[in-house]
Amino acid sequence: MTVMLSNKRGFADNQDGLSAQLKHLHEVAALNFSFLSRIAVALYDSSTDMVRTFVYSGKTCGLNHYQAKLSECYSLQELAHSHGTRVEQNLSVFADSKHRHAYEIFEAGYRSSYTVPMLWQGQLLGFVFFNADRIDAFSPRCLSELDVIAQFLTLLIATQQSNARMLLATLRSARDMTHSRDPETAYHLERMSRYARLIALHTANEFGVDDDFVEHVYLFSPLHDLGKISIPDSVLLKPGKLTDAEFEVMKGHTLTGAEMVDKLMGNFGLSHLHHISVLRNIVRHHHEALDGSGYPDALQGRDIPLEARIVAVADVFDALTSKRPYKEAWDNDRAFLTLREMAGSKLDPFCVEALIDQRAEVEEIQRVFRENPFG
Repeated sequence: MTVMLSNKRGFADNQDGLSAQLKHLHEVAALNFSFLSRIAVALYDSSTDMVRTFVYSGKTCGLNHYQAKLSECYSLQELAHSHGTRVEQNLSVFADSKHRHAYEIFEAGYRSSYTVPMLWQGQLLGFVFFNADRIDAFSPRCLSELDVIAQFLTLLIATQQSNARMLLATLRSARDMTHSRDPETAYHLERMSRYARLIALHTANEFGVDDDFVEHVYLFSPLHDLGKISIPDSVLLKPGKLTDAEFEVMKGHTLTGAEMVDKLMGNFGLSHLHHISVLRNIVRHHHEALDGSGYPDALQGRDIPLEARIVAVADVFDALTSKRPYKEAWDNDRAFLTLREMAGSKLDPFCVEALIDQRAEVEEIQRVFRENPFG
C-alpha cells in the first residue's frame, strides 16, 4: 500500500512561538514603516562558526534557509567584534556581488537594510536583519524604533535558549542513561540528528516550515528513543531476534518516552514552551509507517507528524549503514536503494529523496562521525 502525501506540514503549530511573535512585531512596525518588508533572526553557533537563519517574517526568498560561516562573512564579523550596527541605504551596490547573501538580498527586491548583532552577557547570540523595499528607507527615528525591536528579540532568544538548555540537560541525562545500555554505535545519535537536520532543511519549502522548526528537529532527534530506559535488559540487550511478546515490550518505549517528556516538562515548569510538541511527536511517533502498519497509534500518511517522518528516515538510514552485532554495515548505495523501496509505504518519499539528494553532505557527516573499530 502506497500513501501519497500532500505538501502540508503535519506538525502541531503553536501561535505562542517565536515565529508568531516575530510576525506580530513586524505587523506593528509596518504600521509606521510600511516599507519594512522583512525581519529575520539568524543564530550564531560558536562551536561550528555557523550563522543560520532561525526565524523570519516576510516573503519567501533564498535567504530563508541560509547558513554560512561567520569567518566568511566579513561585514557580520566586523559587527560581532565592534558590537556596532550597520545601515545600507542602497543595496544596488550588491547587485553584481558574488557573495550569495548579498546577491539573494538584492534579487529578492530589498533595496536597503539594517543589521543589529544580538549580544547577551557578552556573548554573540546572532543577528537581526531588517530589510526595506526602497532605498534610503531608514531614518534616525526608524532606526531608534527598530533598535527596540532588536533588543526585545534578543531578550526572547536569550530566554528561549536558557529554557532550552535546561530542557536538553534534563532530557539528555535520561537519554544518556538509556544509551549507556543500548547496543547502538557510539556516534549513532550524532549522525542521525545531522541527517534529520539535512532532511528538514531540504524539505522546508516543500512542507512550509521555518528554520526554527529545522533546528528543533536537530536538537530533539537524539532523544527519540528516550523511553528505552524502561525496557528490561533481557529485551533491550538481546543479541538475537525478539519474540512476538518481547517485541510488544520493546514497542512500549514510544509511549513511555512520551509520558517521560510530559512528566519532566511538568516537573520543571517547561510545558509552555512552544516546541515541546515537536519533541513529543518525535518520541511517540518515530516508528509510525505511512501505510498504518507502524506503532504506537497506527497513524497513516500526513497524519504522522512531519518531525516524526523526518526522524524515521534518518534513523533507518543510520541503522542500515552501521555495523550491528547481527549485521555488517551496508554501503550508501545499498541503503539508499532500500530507502527508496520503503518510500511511500513505510517512509515519507519527500524525506527519503531529500536525504539521498544531499549525498555529499551525508558522506561528510559519516567522515566526521566515523566509528573507531578499535574502540
